[in-house]
Amino acid sequence: MPEDESRVPPHGVDLGIVDSLAQLSFAVQAELAKVAAAHGLSVIQLRVLGVLRDREPGMQELARHLGLDKSSMTGLIDRAERRGLVRRAPSPRDRRGVQVSLTEDGHELARLMTADADRRIRALTTGLTDTQRSQLSLLASELVAGLTAI
Repeated sequence: MPEDESRVPPHGVDLGIVDSLAQLSFAVQAELAKVAAAHGLSVIQLRVLGVLRDREPGMQELARHLGLDKSSMTGLIDRAERRGLVRRAPSPRDRRGVQVSLTEDGHELARLMTADADRRIRALTTGLTDTQRSQLSLLASELVAGLTAI
């Protein structure tokens, strides 16, 4: 098979990088919204739990990572704290700062939602071969590594 034919998608349509990534993002966000809703959370609350799974950032770091202002972040953490999912503590690095971490219930909910999201998002790739899935993972990881993160 000539090289250019091997690059044609199986469905014969190349949407281009912008439309392809945008539509994939919409599909992923829709699946994440379903996961969040199944647990009585918003997508942004799901993101908070996802960030806190393996980190204990300060409130400012968390707000910056999520693209929220301080008052929105405070309200979000207030609601999660009332549900018993997170706790706040004085920052060991900055006496004025507040560090946020998951409670045991928060860790358990994050674990359940991660498993559900994993299943749902993997289902989006069922039309790919194992090699294609691996390539997509590597390319997406490379893109993410270039982004600013906590």
